[in-house]
Amino acid sequence: MATRKSAKKSRGKRARLAPRKDKRGLDAAEIVLGLDSDALAPLVAQVTGAGGAPIGAYREPLSGRALLIAALPVEAVQPTPFQRDLSPTHAKRLANKIEESGSFLDPLIVVRGEDGRLWTPNGRHRLAAARHLGLRQVTALVSPDEDLAFRILALNTEKAHNLKDRSLEVIRMARNLAKRKPRARESEFSAEFEAPELLTLGIIYDKNPRFGGGAYSPFLKKVDRFSDKTLPASLRVRED
Repeated sequence: MATRKSAKKSRGKRARLAPRKDKRGLDAAEIVLGLDSDALAPLVAQVTGAGGAPIGAYREPLSGRALLIAALPVEAVQPTPFQRDLSPTHAKRLANKIEESGSFLDPLIVVRGEDGRLWTPNGRHRLAAARHLGLRQVTALVSPDEDLAFRILALNTEKAHNLKDRSLEVIRMARNLAKRKPRARESEFSAEFEAPELLTLGIIYDKNPRFGGGAYSPFLKKVDRFSDKTLPASLRVRED
């Protein structure tokens, strides 16, 4: 029993993420950087030469390295040759979601490649989605640090959304929208909610965090549908 308690305590300690007391990095005014910066001159020239346009610049808030914000022709950017293989299914699904939302929001991370071209070290699927959608240009954060192409994988450590995470996020979003847009129908937000069963599962997870939703998800996928009722009304039905 004592061992179990100590294990729980150690897990609890590991779960805490205390903010650092001594602050570091740049102040707001130091982050601002003009497009005429000498550090960015080669990148500005390369972007312009590739048919793109510099939009702005700033210093990265931790290291102070200069970064260029730019519009780039889709065909001017290539994925790094050592990046994971393209999943056409994932790229097409991503393209559909971008189309539904009407927004290509996330800029690509772009560096100068070994062959002198512009490489994206972690944007293969977004780049493929942009091509599938027929976009002329994409926005990009262009870094003069060529070695970033080899370090980017270590930065992709954000926890992947599992069924519980996705369901809770969707139900919280739905409840917020129900307050902001009480006359809107649930079915109007099919793109935002992704799947109707996530609403149902989210309600259950909210009440019982230990619920094993994975066992019920396949069945709910077959029977759950988005409602034409208003959001407040549809949520009441799902709650019951």
